[in-house]
Amino acid sequence: WYHFQLFCYFVMISSNEFILTTEESILFDILLGCVRFQEGSQDTILRVAGGWVRDKLLGRKCIDIDIAINNQSGVQFATAVNNYMLSMGMETKTIAVIQANPEQSKHLETATVKIRGMDLDFVNLRAEEYTVDSRIPEMRLGTPLEDSLRRDFTVNALFYNINESKIEDFTGQGLDDLRADAQ
Repeated sequence: WYHFQLFCYFVMISSNEFILTTEESILFDILLGCVRFQEGSQDTILRVAGGWVRDKLLGRKCIDIDIAINNQSGVQFATAVNNYMLSMGMETKTIAVIQANPEQSKHLETATVKIRGMDLDFVNLRAEEYTVDSRIPEMRLGTPLEDSLRRDFTVNALFYNINESKIEDFTGQGLDDLRADAQ
């Protein structure tokens, strides 16, 4: 049984595909509905970042989902999601905001909310730049590649593009490293 499981995980990683659960599909449909509903957000691209992508490829369950947004803050998008859900007659939850605190190595404001039993963190894509005289990076809006390159491990730099339903590996190494670990 163990070898069969390893084979299945290797096939998922090799094909760069996985199957969403019903709850994940409903959640992503809600988020994409919000993108369509939110005025001026037609260029918004939603990506699941890091651990959830890794865990899905390894066949593990994960209810902690980090959503990286390309063109607005996590707080702005989380608020828009709640407004969209209210307009659709869905239950909403309070949005918790974790403030940026560079002295504690927390460089970005994060919005957290529970939707359909899943814990979501909303943040914008970002880039880090270090000055010569500081270990604390300067933060700015970034591209998916810049966000990927600042992450601790290549497997944590994988994205699942919700808009296009596909895995993205901007470092070009995350999937290979995950395959190597699964063997």
